Amino acid sequence: MTRSAPYPLFFNIKRRFYFILTQCFSLVFPVAGFSQDNLTEKYNLSLEEVIRFAKKQNNSVQAARYEEQAALEDQKDIDKAALPNVQVGSSYQRFSNLTLFTDGLSHSDSGARKPSSNSANLGIEATFNIYSGGKQRSLQKEQHTRLKLAQINTMDLSGNTAFYTASQYLELIRLNELQKFISDQLKRAQIRLENIQSLYKNQKVTKSDVLRAQVIVSNVELSLQQNQNDIAIANQKLVVAMNLPDSITIIPTDSAGVEKPEVESLSSLIEKAENSAFIVQKSGENIELQRTRLKTLQSDTMPSLSFYSSYGLNYPNYLFFPPVDQAYSIGFVGLKLHYDISSLYKSKDRITAAKLRVKELELIQQDHRNSVRSEIKAYYIKYNEALNRIFVNEKSVEQAKLNYKIVNTKYLNQLSLLTDLLDADHLYQESRLNLVSAQTEALRIYYHILYTSGNL
Repeated sequence: MTRSAPYPLFFNIKRRFYFILTQCFSLVFPVAGFSQDNLTEKYNLSLEEVIRFAKKQNNSVQAARYEEQAALEDQKDIDKAALPNVQVGSSYQRFSNLTLFTDGLSHSDSGARKPSSNSANLGIEATFNIYSGGKQRSLQKEQHTRLKLAQINTMDLSGNTAFYTASQYLELIRLNELQKFISDQLKRAQIRLENIQSLYKNQKVTKSDVLRAQVIVSNVELSLQQNQNDIAIANQKLVVAMNLPDSITIIPTDSAGVEKPEVESLSSLIEKAENSAFIVQKSGENIELQRTRLKTLQSDTMPSLSFYSSYGLNYPNYLFFPPVDQAYSIGFVGLKLHYDISSLYKSKDRITAAKLRVKELELIQQDHRNSVRSEIKAYYIKYNEALNRIFVNEKSVEQAKLNYKIVNTKYLNQLSLLTDLLDADHLYQESRLNLVSAQTEALRIYYHILYTSGNL
């Protein structure tokens, strides 16, 4: 009797689950096409689409949203605590015979309990807090602050996820561009090898040139394979951030050469960052939370006044003596004043500690402001530097390309050495890579500024 039958069924169910998930994903984003190769789907997505999807589907962001919803429910619960407390209760007792002892325990007599062996009551009670030193309002405000903290935390995690996703997407762009550059370099190396072999047959170059050209081709092929692996790793990190199956491959539709925001457009973000940054907002809410706790402690030293009422049906009637075998109903309304004198000396140290913690959190918030201001100004300077680097590298690519053509022509005419040609090829390849790196780095810094300023 074999037990291997359920496993194919399990994998079929798993495969159908991934298929349904990818079909739902295709309804959200346009798909240029996909290839069914080992359950691999390829999706063409822009940077904004990837960020938008990651902010919705990332596990950390979803967990933060659940916490936010829980905080909202806690707030509703605290608000309902201000409503009157109403209780309904009833009881019934059946008493045994009453035994009376005389002369110690020597003699005893027993008889039925007067006026009846049965006892019962049914009643309703209501209590409403009129004044308690502002404690109820403090508790409501404290929970409202907790809700705001949960909301800011959700935005912070969402922004952090967006920044991480953007960084991985930009890295994927850089690697894809590098893949093109290496492929071009491989073509140049192969053509160069054919030319050198032709020159060698005509005895115009030495065998060392042929061997060196062959080594260059092999090295470029290895670089191409390594870059393909790096692309697979970057794609894996990206789909994990987006909470997608590993079988999905993201094809960037944006290029490194997309238009970059002007430096002047970031001035308003830089100026407001020390107030709008997520870490500063959270520290501000922590201060407000501690101040509310201080008010709650201070309310314990105040008297409390409440309204209470009760109405009930009772049996038998013990209001008269002797008790009467009858049922009766009665109710009352009243005010209850309570003041705990011991709170004057018991709460003193707790209140002092709460005041000190408020000052501590105010200093922490100021430190966060200073850190954000310093960090975002540094990135502002780096962003301007990145834009300048793009401008310089664009010229460098043109110059390096022209230089390679000149040196290649010279080498074919035996007017330069192979070393000069390889140096020119390396310079051209490096200048192209530097340009793409500068372009993607500028965008990465831009998104870092957005996140740091609390606008991502």
